[in-house]
Amino acid sequence: MTRIAFIGLGNMGGGMAARHVAGGREVNAFDLSEAAVKKVVAAGAFEAGSVANAVEKADVVITMLPAGPHVRKVYDEQILPNAPKTALLIDCSTIDVDSARAVASQARAAGFRFADAPVSGGTAAAEAGTLAFMVGCDEVDFADVEEALKPMARVVIRAGDHGAGQAAKICNNMLLGISMIGTCEAFALAERLGLAADRFFEIASKSSGQCWSLTTYAPWPGVGPQTASDRNYEGGFAANMMLKDLKLAQEAAARAGATTPLGAQSEAIYQLFDRLGYGGKDFSGILQMLRGELSKLKA
Repeated sequence: MTRIAFIGLGNMGGGMAARHVAGGREVNAFDLSEAAVKKVVAAGAFEAGSVANAVEKADVVITMLPAGPHVRKVYDEQILPNAPKTALLIDCSTIDVDSARAVASQARAAGFRFADAPVSGGTAAAEAGTLAFMVGCDEVDFADVEEALKPMARVVIRAGDHGAGQAAKICNNMLLGISMIGTCEAFALAERLGLAADRFFEIASKSSGQCWSLTTYAPWPGVGPQTASDRNYEGGFAANMMLKDLKLAQEAAARAGATTPLGAQSEAIYQLFDRLGYGGKDFSGILQMLRGELSKLKA
C-alpha cells in the first residue's frame, strides 16, 4: 500500500487527503489545526502528530500550504531532514516561482525527487477528486508524479521543469480573475439595460462572449450549472485566495518585466472587495459589488 504523508489540511488539503484514503492509500496527515486533522481522520486517515512523524516512512510527501515562506520552512526544517530519500516530494501549494525553484534545488541537492504541482478546481473538485494539476518537474519523474496525484485528479499536465507548474497556475488564475470580472460586469450591465439574466446567459453562452466564467461558473444565481452563486457565494474559490494569486501574478510580472494592466486592475478590484469584508466569499460574488448589492451577501 502506498504511504502518503499529507501536510496542510485546509479548505483544499482536507478534501485532497480524503481522496487518497478513498483510493486505498495509507494517509498520515498533519495540520496545525486540530479540527482540520480530526475531519480527515474521520475519513480514514491517521493523525501523524508532527510533520516529522508524517514523513518518516512515506512513499510520497504532499504539501498544501499557504505561501512560499511556509513551504520553504517546512521543507528545510522538517521534511528534508526526516523523509526517506526514496520519497517523492510534491508541493501542491500556490506559491511564487522563485520559492518553488529554490525548494526544488534544495530537495535535489539532498537527494530527493521534487515536483511543484499547484491545482485548479476549487474545494468541490478537491472533494470530488477532479482537480487539474499543473506540474513542474524533471521529465523522467513525471510518470511517478502523475500516478501519485491520480486519486485527486481529473487531469495532470507537465508544464515544464521546476517552477513551471507555478508559472502556469499564476497565469491561469490571472486570466480567470480577469474573465470573472468581465462576466460580472456584463451581467450587471444587462440588468440595467432590462435584459433578463437567463436570456443573457443563453445568448452569451452561445456567442462570442462565451467563457468558463460564464458557462461553467456563472456568477448570477439560478442560471447555468449550479455554482457558488446559488449558495449565497459560499464555498468554491474564496475571493481572498484569488487576490493572493493576482498578487503573485503582479509580483512575477514586475520581476519578468511583463506588462499586465488588466491583471493589475483586477487585483485592485478584488482588493477592494476583500477590504469591504467579503474576502471569504466566492470570487464570483464580485458581481454583487458591481451591482451595488453587497447587502445581499450578508443575508
